[in-house]
Amino acid sequence: MTTFKLQAGHRFPTLEVSGEDGVRDLSKPLGSCDWMMVVVYRGRHCPMCTRYLNKLGAFIAELAEIGVEVAAVSGDSQDQLARHRDALDVAFPLFHGLSVAQMKALGLYVSDPRSPQETDHPFAEPGLFVINEHGTLQVVDISNNPFVRPELNTLVSGLRWIRDPENNYPIRGTHPYE
Repeated sequence: MTTFKLQAGHRFPTLEVSGEDGVRDLSKPLGSCDWMMVVVYRGRHCPMCTRYLNKLGAFIAELAEIGVEVAAVSGDSQDQLARHRDALDVAFPLFHGLSVAQMKALGLYVSDPRSPQETDHPFAEPGLFVINEHGTLQVVDISNNPFVRPELNTLVSGLRWIRDPENNYPIRGTHPYE
């Protein structure tokens, strides 16, 4: 079985999802930032996702300082996201309703719930995408379980390094598979 994976250095697809302020395309930043970080999380049922999003919240000012906007999305319903908000202390936008088709288009691993008590829908395993000012993927990280995610101190310091024009750091992982 083969699976589709987004390639570093390729264009990030349009990703329209619903949020508290309506539908938004997460492939493009809003406001003063010119890069976009899209964090895909499993959903309200995942305590590790809640901890990760809350930790990420502490880095939002530093990411904005280097021109990176952050948004997070899951396959949860609007109601599930609203109930999850109580456990979250984040100032970045959260979105819901990521479809299985969108999960597959992003090359994410998709899991079925173990029971109705876990959740009521297939959900994406964690993914993180950083899209540069040209709309191309600068950083791609996907996992097939909640235990493997980018360590946030390393990620943010790495993005600061990449964003520094003095370093002239290219997009990595672009050697063709031939």
